[in-house]
Amino acid sequence: MSAPKKVVVFDYGFGNVRSAERALARVGADVEITRDYDRAMNADGLLVPGVGAFSACMEGLKKARGEWIVGRRLSGGRPVMGICVGMQILFERGIEHGVETEGLDEWPGTVGPLKAPIVPHMGWNTVEAPADSRLFAGLDADARFYFVHSYAAHEWDLEVTNPAIRAPQVTWATHGERFVAAVENSALSATQFHPEKSGDAGAQLLTNWIETL
Repeated sequence: MSAPKKVVVFDYGFGNVRSAERALARVGADVEITRDYDRAMNADGLLVPGVGAFSACMEGLKKARGEWIVGRRLSGGRPVMGICVGMQILFERGIEHGVETEGLDEWPGTVGPLKAPIVPHMGWNTVEAPADSRLFAGLDADARFYFVHSYAAHEWDLEVTNPAIRAPQVTWATHGERFVAAVENSALSATQFHPEKSGDAGAQLLTNWIETL
């Protein structure tokens, strides 16, 4: 029997790290909460949570050298997963209350206010996942995930023209308007919703991610 995959939940002050730890442990991962550079670099998978404002999360991430860790891991093809604002900061920029903040620029595009009758978008929602998605493998089309957010990425601008490279898999959801709900892009994955709060569906998604590590 192979050893459990080592996953670090990156603790930079923004995110419900204990919920993420419990959810990952539930599906069989060997989980550690830390901001230690070497431990984060050497883990099989790195999970970057995020709660609150885009600008505050970016400030906290930089203080913990998180942008270097994410960049170095991805340059070496080592898996990273972002959740909620931990997904949003992977885009080029975020705009909140008219203030523009630079993100990690792993993907082009802007995260902006969600235009919907009721904001924040808080509760359970279905998603539109690609048929060949790895994250959503084994999940029914009517599976629901738990969202809590007022901002989102509304467009996907990254195109891959090299047929030898697997194109990013983009999952969408709708609340007032259509927005990016999840992305699978080689070693980098992310969800706008909270898989750690999404019951059995979230557990299946985390299991699928761990199986790619």
